[in-house]
Amino acid sequence: MTTTKAWHVNGFLALLIALASFAGGIALLIVGGNRPEPNGWLIVAGIALLLLFIVLLTSLTIVQPNQAKIITFFGRYKGTVTDSGLWLVVPFTGKTKVSLKVRNFNSQTLKVNDAEGNPIEIGCVVVFKVTDSAKAVFDVDNYSKFVEVQSETAIRHIAAHYAYDTFSDDEVKPSLRGNADEVSMELTRELQTRLSIAGVEVLETRLTHLAYAPEIASAMLQRQQAIAIIAARQKIVEGAVTMVESALKQLMDNGIELDEERRAAMINNLMVTIVSDRAATPVINTGTVYG
Repeated sequence: MTTTKAWHVNGFLALLIALASFAGGIALLIVGGNRPEPNGWLIVAGIALLLLFIVLLTSLTIVQPNQAKIITFFGRYKGTVTDSGLWLVVPFTGKTKVSLKVRNFNSQTLKVNDAEGNPIEIGCVVVFKVTDSAKAVFDVDNYSKFVEVQSETAIRHIAAHYAYDTFSDDEVKPSLRGNADEVSMELTRELQTRLSIAGVEVLETRLTHLAYAPEIASAMLQRQQAIAIIAARQKIVEGAVTMVESALKQLMDNGIELDEERRAAMINNLMVTIVSDRAATPVINTGTVYG
């Protein structure tokens, strides 16, 4: 089922003809019935004009901006009217209204397992609009409900292919938290494939909620903190080694030579001072006491 253009003409002229038919029919009935001998021809003409008025009324339809009217004639699809205004269509037809406006669907917070099996909570917003009104009405039972169900299904499917986060700089795999744009594009493609049967175009999808499930949130927070501490310590150690090398080089450039024992003691003191997360408390050697 695909959308086709329905036959329609200006409805204002038809409305004027309908009002004139109504007035003429009433007048003919009154004139033909008030005579001493009723005039059958006038009465028949009056009835015919009233029937014409009823037929024209069933043919009129109003289409609002960004709206479509599905025209069906005794169960057969005759086409769609998308031009806004008052129109005259085929009489005795059904007229189903379909909105063509851009709409938002905000999914519920879903609990799913990511690629590593961790339970997470995820939600998204889907921006869509109807582009094929015939498919939206005839190919699915309720296109709004269809969008909701398929959106949640696509979210579960996409979330199962990505990990919540990467915990190592060596990992290059995309994650839900670190690659939000890529995940959104993948979700948009997945949804468009699923919703094309309903004549719906997906304009954009964005994750609105992403978190670990409550039962593992505390453990994962501790894991993230531990990883952050380790990464910070690695940077501190790298900086400390560079500073010690620079200090030894400056001493050698100034002609100060240290034996292996004093050199090791100096390196130990500098490393402890720089790497320690607390302020150093130096012990000053003032000399040696002999008995």
